[in-house]
Amino acid sequence: MLFLVSPAKSLDFDHPAPASLPATQPRFEGPRGPSMELIRLMRRKSPAEIAELMHLSDKLATLNFERYAAWSSKSDGANSKQAALAFDGDVYGGLDAKSLEPDELLWSQDHLCILSGLYGVLRPLDRLQPYRLEMGTRLENRLGSDLYAFWGSRIARYLNERLSADPSPVVINLASQEYFRAVDRKVLKARVVDCVFEEWKSGQYKIVSFFAKRARGLMARWAIQNRATIPQTLKNFDLEGYAFDASASAPQRLVFRRRST
Repeated sequence: MLFLVSPAKSLDFDHPAPASLPATQPRFEGPRGPSMELIRLMRRKSPAEIAELMHLSDKLATLNFERYAAWSSKSDGANSKQAALAFDGDVYGGLDAKSLEPDELLWSQDHLCILSGLYGVLRPLDRLQPYRLEMGTRLENRLGSDLYAFWGSRIARYLNERLSADPSPVVINLASQEYFRAVDRKVLKARVVDCVFEEWKSGQYKIVSFFAKRARGLMARWAIQNRATIPQTLKNFDLEGYAFDASASAPQRLVFRRRST
C-alpha cells in the first residue's frame, strides 16, 4: 500500500537534516531526466515571465529564476535536502518528519510518495533542491500545454512498479485534486482509497482547507508510526480529535470527522 501526498510551496533549507539519515536519488532526476528537461524550459524564462506563468510577486519570481539557474542535474549534500524534511507547509506540519525516528523514516521510504510538478514523484528521503513548480502550471512543453501532459502516464507507471509485489495493490490518496490529477487512473493498476477530513462548522460537517491539509499529514504520520499496510487499519486513526465515520464513508472513501478544533 502506498500513500500519496502533495508537496508544499514553502521550503526549509535553513536547518540541516540529521547526518544519520541517508539521502537517495529521485527517480526522474539526472542529466537527461524529465526534471532536467523542465528546468531547461524554465531557464529560458525571464523573472517577469515566471511571475506571469505562476502568478508570483516580483520577489518570488526572481528567487525562483535564481533557483532554476543554480539547479544541478545531480544533487549532493551541499545543494539539497531530503524531501520530507525540506517541505514546510500545512501537510508537513502534520507529518512532522523531523520528529520521526530513523526506522520510521526508513519505513516511510517504502510507503510514502510525494507528488511533484518538477520531480514527478519523490520518496521522503530523496534529495530535493530548492524549487517551485506547481503541478497545475500551464507550462508549454514538447508533450503538450501543461505539466499533466508532460508527465502523462509516467507517474502511474512508477506507482505500478512500486506496487508490483503487492497481491492487492492499494493507493491511499492524501494529495490535493491538483496533484492527484497527475496520476493516470487508466494506467494505474491499484485500487484508490480517498481519505476525507471534515470539521463541524455552523451546524454541519464540511471540509476546511487548512485543517484538511494538516490532517492529511497527520494521517501519513499515523500510518508510518503504526505500519499501516491495509486500508482497514486506517479506520483507527484518531489524532487531534478525528474519528472515522462509517455512516459517511464508502469502501473507496474514508471520512474522518471531528466536532471541535
